[in-house]
Amino acid sequence: MIWVAITVGVLIILGLSVYAGILFSRLYKQNQQVAAGQAKRLNYLHESIATISLAMQQGQCELSEGCIRLVVLLDNLPNAEKAGFAQRFPKIHEMYERIKHMPTHDARKQLSKKELHKLDREREQLEVDLGEGIQADVVQVIALIKAERK
Repeated sequence: MIWVAITVGVLIILGLSVYAGILFSRLYKQNQQVAAGQAKRLNYLHESIATISLAMQQGQCELSEGCIRLVVLLDNLPNAEKAGFAQRFPKIHEMYERIKHMPTHDARKQLSKKELHKLDREREQLEVDLGEGIQADVVQVIALIKAERK
């Protein structure tokens, strides 16, 4: 009778071990998929930041638009809070802070031509005033992205 109990116990332990092995295998695969997804997202962020930065540097993207996009992308990088991007790239963040209130897309279409012209003049003047500093920050952003990719 004791041998039957021992045999049943061993079979239960063996079954639970196999089940635990299956669960650990699934967890390992899931963790690999999560890591691959995170790597893909990080690569996308780096690619986007590099593309926008180069476009700003080459004059293919307005500085104001580029600043808005860069701040959002930089804020989505892992460890963004620790990195202190606002302090590292002050002119990009200053531009962002000074124009983030301006309407875009459908809200912009609702404005009169006079209001649009006023906002555009304000934005263009900011681009002139902050342009050199923004370009210097863009050089640093490009260097940061190159360093992070290595």
